Amino acid sequence: MGYIEQAYNVLHEWWRYFIGLILIFVFWQIIGMIPLLIFIGIEVMNGADLAMATDVTQMAKLLGNNVFLFLMLLSFAIGLVGIIVSAKVIHKQSFLKLTTSRSKIDWKRVGFIFVIWGIFSIGSTFLSYYLAPEDYVYNLDVQPFIILCLIAFIFMPLQTSFEEYLLRGYLMQGFGVLLKNRLAPLIITSVIFGLLHGLNPEVDKLGPIIMVFYIGTGLLLGIMTLMDEGLELALGFHAANNIFVALLVTSEWSALQTDALLTSVADPKEMAFSEIVAPVLIVYPILLLILSKKYGWSNWKEKLTGKVQVPAKEDYKIIE
Repeated sequence: MGYIEQAYNVLHEWWRYFIGLILIFVFWQIIGMIPLLIFIGIEVMNGADLAMATDVTQMAKLLGNNVFLFLMLLSFAIGLVGIIVSAKVIHKQSFLKLTTSRSKIDWKRVGFIFVIWGIFSIGSTFLSYYLAPEDYVYNLDVQPFIILCLIAFIFMPLQTSFEEYLLRGYLMQGFGVLLKNRLAPLIITSVIFGLLHGLNPEVDKLGPIIMVFYIGTGLLLGIMTLMDEGLELALGFHAANNIFVALLVTSEWSALQTDALLTSVADPKEMAFSEIVAPVLIVYPILLLILSKKYGWSNWKEKLTGKVQVPAKEDYKIIE
């Protein structure tokens, strides 16, 4: 049974997904934000300007990059708990079936794409530095960087997993069984992914064209999930992408304010093709080709645009 189709084996009425999303939001944006609000409140009571608590870059300066990053990632980790609770309590769905259509989670898939994308991220960053060193400031500070490495490798995968389990997992399956086709969930979740990231400060600097990258990345992750019938590749890619972005390059206007190896001082308006368009139109298709060869993907049209097959009643049993 396919990744979307197996959602028929759980309670899947539309109103359950509606309630589930509310519960996830409460965990993520209310319970999850309490630690950050406490830390900001302490700083404000100690005389900090309240205006600094309304902007990402200012909050990072107020609390320190590593503390702010940890507290932000913690909110996503708590949100991930909300997804697991929603799946288990509201839908009677196991964590395994929310993750993959396989009999167990394939960690080799996670590791393979993590390594591939990690090598590409490191290589492309240092190639960019070699070709235009004037666009970067080398600012390694060993102690904060070591702390950043610990935070990134331990907590960043929880943040990226939250996004994957919410969008390519919970909502991909939900829209799939409700709309009974594959293309609609692929497009809807990719657009939602773009809109959620559209709140990042990069949009103000790079302009609307950055949405090509965000939605394009959402499409890449959705295609991986549908073609591979599971979240493993999306989980590994997303974790590698965010971890190495956090460790390698930061800027004054980026959503991730970190003590990275390099600070970009390039004019963001000149980054359109190399940083936004090229990955979506060139690098992502090459990555999909590599994955298709390794995992033997076929029948692309049916898997990406076909109907979700409703199993016969005797083939599944909904747990009441």
